[in-house]
Amino acid sequence: MNVLTVSQVNTYIKALLDEIPHIKNVYIGGEISNFKHYPSGHMYFTLKDSKSQLKAIMFSSDNYKLKFRPENGMKVICFGQIGVYERDGVYQLYVRDMQTQGIGSLTVAFEQLKEKLDKEGLFSGDNKKPLPKYPSKIGVATSNMGAAVEDIKNILSRRYPLCEVVIVPTVVQGDSAPADIVSSLEFLDKMQGIDLIIVGRGGGSLEDLWAFNTEEVARAVFACKTPVISAVGHETDFTICDFVADLRAPTPSAAAELAVPDIENEKLKVANLGASVETLVSRNIERKSEKLENLIKKSALSDIDSFFNNALDKIDIVSQKINKSFESILLKKESSLRSAAKALSALSPLAVIARGYSITRKNGAVVKSADNLSVGDEIDILINEGEIKAKICEVNKNE
Repeated sequence: MNVLTVSQVNTYIKALLDEIPHIKNVYIGGEISNFKHYPSGHMYFTLKDSKSQLKAIMFSSDNYKLKFRPENGMKVICFGQIGVYERDGVYQLYVRDMQTQGIGSLTVAFEQLKEKLDKEGLFSGDNKKPLPKYPSKIGVATSNMGAAVEDIKNILSRRYPLCEVVIVPTVVQGDSAPADIVSSLEFLDKMQGIDLIIVGRGGGSLEDLWAFNTEEVARAVFACKTPVISAVGHETDFTICDFVADLRAPTPSAAAELAVPDIENEKLKVANLGASVETLVSRNIERKSEKLENLIKKSALSDIDSFFNNALDKIDIVSQKINKSFESILLKKESSLRSAAKALSALSPLAVIARGYSITRKNGAVVKSADNLSVGDEIDILINEGEIKAKICEVNKNE
């Protein structure tokens, strides 16, 4: 009896399968189920149809090239080799490449990324920056060869020669294109004085334009503080970059036209504006002149002599009224003054003296009582029209 170990059997079967040419490079179509994408990068899933199923694995060294993200329920065609996993004793498909059935892989990848970024708000109009009306410096990230860059330069120089154009040669096709586009965008966004960025390329197939459908380019466009115009391919071509950019132009030539105004149109606008201002000023002057003439005709200015004569007459009348009023006030004041003078005169000591009375003063003070006098005191006696100095010889008091 020749007894084999489990390991020997599995190794033997693996060796047999490895030698079968038809399953070394095989295409197998089916529906994905039980899909798992581990942190290691490896993908494990099951391919199934209505009657059977097959375990499959796609290592990270192979799946990093996929343009789309595999999902449960997705119908795919896998290319690889049938082999045995010796530890578990099961055979499985080692997938080296994968594509979708029915819809192309790139189309699926496009829709998946579009849905993801849309949910994150990268396409929202609230995040769109307005384009400057009169940019002084425009940065262009595109290939420095081909018709696209020449069209952009020619149109910008023709439409708005006041604007400076900075061309950053950029790889726009192939595996290195996404990283180079991101680098060019970051460079232009940080450059001093750049008011607007145009990023894009000429037409091509979906594969040729794919760099503008990558997530890294989309996020780089969204991160730019400078407004960005996306100008990729022809009018019927739409890329993820178009949805994220602040403005989508159908072609590179159209991007140049949208980026700057036509200087001839601006000159015409200025000329029209100047003519409008001149017309408005002339009309305003005419209206003011007519108004002034009407005022002159209807006002006193039409007969200056009459105007001044009327004014002088009014002044004379007012002056006479003022004089009469002043005279009346003066007479009233004089009458009041006479009355006050009479009242004061009646109370005045001088008036009493004039009637024959006298005033006696001692040391300048009026003597009001005999008690204020003594024999020998010198006194002054004020009489009408004079003053007498005397000396007291005797003082008699009324009992």
